[in-house]
Amino acid sequence: MDTQTLIYLFVGATFALYIGIALYTRAGSTSEYYIASKGVHPIANGMATGADWMSAASFISMAGIISFVGLDGSVYLMGWTGGYVLLAMCLAPYLRKFGKFTVPDFIGERYYSQTARLVAVVCVIFISFTYVAGQMRGVGIVFSRYLEVDINTGVVIGMCIVFFYSVLGGMKGITYTQVAQYCVMIFAYMVPAIYISMMITGNPIPQLGFGSDVIGTNQSVLERLNGLSTELGFNTYTDGSKSTIDVFFITMALMVGTAGLPHVIVRFFTTPTVRAARLSAGYALLFIAILYTTAPAIAAFARINLLSSIPDTSYTEAPQWVKNWEKSGLIAWMDKNGDGKIQYGPGAPFVGAPTFSAEKGVSGERVVTNAATPAATELYVDRDIMVLANPEIANLPGWVIALIAAGGLAAALSTAAGLLLVISTSISHDLLKSSLMPNIGEKQELLAARCAAGVAVVVAGLFGIYPPAFVAQVVAFAFGLAAASFFPAIVMGIFSKKMNKEGAIAGMVVGLAFTFSYIVYFKFVNPAIDNAEHWWLGVSAEGIGTLGMLLNFAVAVLVAKVTAAPPEHIQHIIEDIRIPRGAGAAIDH
Repeated sequence: MDTQTLIYLFVGATFALYIGIALYTRAGSTSEYYIASKGVHPIANGMATGADWMSAASFISMAGIISFVGLDGSVYLMGWTGGYVLLAMCLAPYLRKFGKFTVPDFIGERYYSQTARLVAVVCVIFISFTYVAGQMRGVGIVFSRYLEVDINTGVVIGMCIVFFYSVLGGMKGITYTQVAQYCVMIFAYMVPAIYISMMITGNPIPQLGFGSDVIGTNQSVLERLNGLSTELGFNTYTDGSKSTIDVFFITMALMVGTAGLPHVIVRFFTTPTVRAARLSAGYALLFIAILYTTAPAIAAFARINLLSSIPDTSYTEAPQWVKNWEKSGLIAWMDKNGDGKIQYGPGAPFVGAPTFSAEKGVSGERVVTNAATPAATELYVDRDIMVLANPEIANLPGWVIALIAAGGLAAALSTAAGLLLVISTSISHDLLKSSLMPNIGEKQELLAARCAAGVAVVVAGLFGIYPPAFVAQVVAFAFGLAAASFFPAIVMGIFSKKMNKEGAIAGMVVGLAFTFSYIVYFKFVNPAIDNAEHWWLGVSAEGIGTLGMLLNFAVAVLVAKVTAAPPEHIQHIIEDIRIPRGAGAAIDH
C-alpha cells in the first residue's frame, strides 16, 4: 500500500474515532457540557489533560524551534514543563476545591464582583484566541502536506472537524476524545523517535540516544551537530544568542502563563473530588513527560538529518521529501548562482513565507517570486515542519509517515477543542447566565454555549489562515497574556485574604493592556525594530508577560492597600479552600 493511501487511512480512521466518541458521549446538560458532570476518572483526566496541554506547539513546533535555534529553544521546554508542575501542584487542587465551572467564575466569586468576572472573560477571550491561532495553523500545516491541499484549505477542514465534536460533545465529549487523541499523538511521536535514534546512535531510547555517539564516528550527537552547523556557517548549536535576562523572562512567562491557562485549569474541575484532581495532575505530569523528555532528541536528530541531506545537492537529485514539502509551500529553493545546487546557510532567503508563480524553473523547481536580495542562502525551510518531515527525511516506512500525520492532527485538534470550549463557556455561563441574562434556562444556556463555540471556530480559523508568527511563537504570546492577567489574580485569590476586588481588577487590566500593547507594537506596528537594541530592558515580546505579571502584582497590591478589605465571608472562604482535607473544617466539594 502506498504512503498516500496509508495517510488517508490513518487520518480517516482517527477522525472517525473522534466523531464516534463525540456522538456517544454528547452532552445533554450544562453540567455535562461545562465539566463532564465531575465524573471523569483521574487516569482518563490525566490523559485528557496531557492531550489538552500538548498542543500543536508541543508536538509540531517545539522540537522544530529547538532544532533551528539550538540552546535558545530550550526556554520553551523549561517554561512549559515547569509551568505545568506549578499549576498541577500549587494551584489546581485549590481551584477545584472552590468548586466553580470556569476561571472567570472563580474570579467573579472570589472577588465578589461582576466587573471582575467581565474582565476575566475578556482575558479568557484574548488568551484563548491567541492560543488557538497556533493550533489552527498547525492543522493547516499537517493537512497541506499530507492531504495535498493548501494551508488555508487545511485550516477550513480542521475547523469543520473541531466544530463537530466540540459543539456536540462539550466537555464530556472532548474529554474522552482527548483520551483517544493522547494515545494517538504519543504513539505517533515516539515511534519515529525510536526508529531514528536507532539509525543515528544505535540506542532505541531517544532520551539516551541524545547523549550517545553517532554511529561510525567518535562524536556525540551534539558534537556532530555543532560540527555540521559551523561547517555551513551557522552558529554553534549548543551556544545561545539570547541575553540571560531575556531567557529568564521568556522562561518565567511561559511557566506562570501555564498556571494561568484557562483551558488547562478547567480540566481539574471534571474530577469527582479534590483528591482525584490531585491524582489526575500527577498522571498528567507523567504522560506529558514522555513527550517533553523526547523533544530535544527529536530536534537534534532532525537537524543532523537535514544538514546531512540537503547542502550542495543538485535539485534534480534532491530527496523526494524536499519536493513533497515544496508543494505545500513550506520549503522553497531559488537558484541564485545558477549552479543547480541547493546552497543552505545562515541568512534570510525570502521576504516572509515564500510565494510561488505557476511556472517551473529550469531545474523543475517551483519559481519563488519574493526572494530577498541580497541573501546568504537559497533555501527556505519552515521550522514548523521539522517533526512532521523527520520520518521522510530519515526514509522511514510509509506507515510511520501516516502515523505522524495522524499524531500532528490529534495534537492540534485536541487543544483547539479545549480552547473553543473555554471561549464558549465563558460567553454562555460567565457573560450571559451570570451577568447579562441571569434568568435564561438550562436549554437556552446550552444553546448559547454551542452558538458561541460555532462563532469561535470561525474566528479561530481566520487566525489560523493569517497567523502572526511560527506556531510556538504564537503560543508563547498567549502564555505571556495569561501570565500578565490571570496568574496574579489566581495566586492572590487563593493565598491572600487582603486582596480585594479593586486590586484584582486594576492588576488584570494593567497587566493585560501592557503586555498586549508591547506584543502588538513589536510584532505588528513596528516589526522592523524588533530586536534587543529597542526592547524595553532587553526583554523580547515572548518574555514581556513576566514584566506584565510583575506590574499586575504591584498595581493590585497598591490599589488593595488604599481600598476597603474584602468582606468577612470571602476571607473565611479563602481559609477554607487552603485547609487540607481531613483537617476538620475542610469540605471536599
